[in-house]
Amino acid sequence: MPNPFLNEPDKVEVKTGHSILVDQPPLMDSSDSCTPTRIDADILNKTQKFLDRAIVSAWHAVKSERRPPALTPTRWVWRLAGFYHLCHSTPRLMEKARSRFAATNRQSLANWAGQKAREEAGHDILALRDIRSMGYQAEAVVGAFYPPAAKALMDYFAQSAEDSDPIDCVGYSYTAERLGTCIGEAYIQKVEALLPPGINATRCLRVHSAISTTEVQHVKETVAMITGLTHQERDRVAQACYQAALLRFSPPPEAYITDEEIENALKPLKL
Repeated sequence: MPNPFLNEPDKVEVKTGHSILVDQPPLMDSSDSCTPTRIDADILNKTQKFLDRAIVSAWHAVKSERRPPALTPTRWVWRLAGFYHLCHSTPRLMEKARSRFAATNRQSLANWAGQKAREEAGHDILALRDIRSMGYQAEAVVGAFYPPAAKALMDYFAQSAEDSDPIDCVGYSYTAERLGTCIGEAYIQKVEALLPPGINATRCLRVHSAISTTEVQHVKETVAMITGLTHQERDRVAQACYQAALLRFSPPPEAYITDEEIENALKPLKL
């Protein structure tokens, strides 16, 4: 399994239970009513390293030697179905989180969640277009396929959004977008080289990668918002980063479906 970051953050102490991190970045002198408009670049950098350490700690915690199956055109359709499900529920769950944050007068968090709900709207349609480009009935494919790895992530996200304090949504979102920024043009071209000539089926991937200026900007905005939270809130966010990353790096055993099984399910769903 490759390291999720080209430049690994400093090593971090990992403990059992709920305390996994050390070296909290400095706390901003700000109220919860808004995110600071000007934040020292060094503090922002320390906050991002704090969060990234949680993700890297999860990577180190995964002991399994199991590698994901080689990517093929058939398996790409499977992954696109996963992208769809990951994108489809995000606006609804973020809106639920926004409502809960607003109800407790945590305005910076409410504003952040509301913005996420708006930003992610329509990304599921990109996945449907990609599946259709691969020659399949898109709605039928996502109705038939709900990859276990994607379901595990969405179950965690839904549970976080429905909690009385939905702040774990912040860690889940940061982890997804931060890992997205580790996907570069080289990987996208590798995927496209596997697909039939003339097929455009990487729209959704591109939007959630490093070549998307919005994805990179989203990470920066989330870091700035987190910097303005309390130590306790930021620790909760880092814990959620760790848990979400564990799910990303160690999908459930049932996630390893064979290409033959996917192909058999796809046959009646061709356009």
